[in-house]
Amino acid sequence: MSKKATEFQRKAMSRMYRGKEIFKPLNTGWIDKNVACVREWVANIFFYCKDNAVIMIDAGYNYDRLAEKMGWLGIAPQSVQHILITHQDTDHVGAVEADSPGLFQNAALYIGEVENRYLTGEVRRKVIYHLYKLPQVTINNKKVLLQDGEVINIDGIKIECFLVPGHTWGHMVYLVDDRYLFTGDTIWFGADGGYSFISALAEDNELAVRSLTALEEKLRGRDLHPLFITGHTGWTDNMDFAFAHKNELCSPFRRKAHDPNAPYDAYDESDDTEERAKSRYLAGVGR
Repeated sequence: MSKKATEFQRKAMSRMYRGKEIFKPLNTGWIDKNVACVREWVANIFFYCKDNAVIMIDAGYNYDRLAEKMGWLGIAPQSVQHILITHQDTDHVGAVEADSPGLFQNAALYIGEVENRYLTGEVRRKVIYHLYKLPQVTINNKKVLLQDGEVINIDGIKIECFLVPGHTWGHMVYLVDDRYLFTGDTIWFGADGGYSFISALAEDNELAVRSLTALEEKLRGRDLHPLFITGHTGWTDNMDFAFAHKNELCSPFRRKAHDPNAPYDAYDESDDTEERAKSRYLAGVGR
C-alpha cells in the first residue's frame, strides 16, 4: 500500500500542486545540534538527537533514498528505536507500513489513541473535501498509544503530547524537552506567517482552527516559546509568526494563501545534496 500511495503522490500531487506555491520543505540537514531533517520530496521527517539517544519524528513516504540521506547526517537506521507519529497519512508513516523496506521494523511507534482508530479500521481517512477515502494503513510495529496532555520520557528525553484534531481526528503534536514543537500538518507557513493547514486535506477545518487557537493558548499560558517545526514548510522560533493567521485556512486552489518563495514543483529535489546537508544549519522563517 505505502509504495503504491507514495508513487501516486509523487506523480499526481506534483501535477496538482505545481505552481501553487504551497509546499516549501527544508532540504536535508541540521536545524541545530539536536534536530536533523531529511527531505522526501515535499515532506520532512526529523530526528532528535541527545547524548546517545535518537528519536525519529514521523516516518515519511516509502522513500528509497531514506537510508542514503540519513547517512549524510551520520544517523544509522538501526539507531532509531522510537518513532513519534503525528498522524497516519502516507507521507508521515510510509517507512513503517507493512510493505516498506523495514528499516525501522524493530522500532516502537508512539501514536495518539484517537489516531490509532484509522489503523484499526474503525474510521477511514477522507481527503479532497471528504470526496475521497484513503485505503486503510497497515503497520506491524509495536505501538504505544498516547493521550492528550500525556508526558513520557524516552532515554532521558521529555516528550509532551498535545492533541490537535482537524487535519485528522487524532493528530498529535509533540513538545520535546520543552524546546522543540514538532507540528506535523497542523500549521502551514506562508510568507506572512502561519495558517491552518491545507483545507482540502482536513477532516474538519473548523476544528483545525479551534485546535490551533487552543494550542497557542496552552503555550502562552505556560510561557513556552519553542521552535515550531513543520512537516512541509520549514521552522520558526517566532511564535507571533507561527500563529499569525491561525483563524485562516491555507486554500491552494483559491489562492487565498500561498508563498512566492516556495518552489514551482516541490517534488523536484535536485537541490537537496549531500554537500549542502553538511555545509550549514538550515535557516528558519519569520525572523
